Amino acid sequence: MDRAQRFVDALAKLEENGELETLVSLFAEDAQVSNAASSHRFSGQEGAREFWSHYKGTLKQVKSTFRNMIESGDRVALEWESSGTAHNGKAVNYEGVSIIEWDGDRISRFYAYFDPELLGREITDGVAPRSEPPATTPA
Repeated sequence: MDRAQRFVDALAKLEENGELETLVSLFAEDAQVSNAASSHRFSGQEGAREFWSHYKGTLKQVKSTFRNMIESGDRVALEWESSGTAHNGKAVNYEGVSIIEWDGDRISRFYAYFDPELLGREITDGVAPRSEPPATTPA
């Protein structure tokens, strides 16, 4: 679980105090980064920097918790829930799964799957329905 934990720790630094470079340094020069809300594919460390800066800038405050972290070979799957506050003061809570592919000690591909429409309603209205977390214990 070393790779999964390295990513989770670097993301926590970004969410808690805006420390971006620890996370960016995990990405390879030719990494591909995106999510379900974006049709754009971000490339390399500069792309990762732009992607994660946008993530941090979307919400005034955010904290992710992880229900499951699965690591197999060069792939990591993270099931997460992110909670925080939008810039308009509305509470935000959404969940999803991120798939991370590694090439050695660098991330070659990152993709996050979540419901972008739900997140949009959360950010603008703070009224999106909540799903119940599954009755599982984090791996």
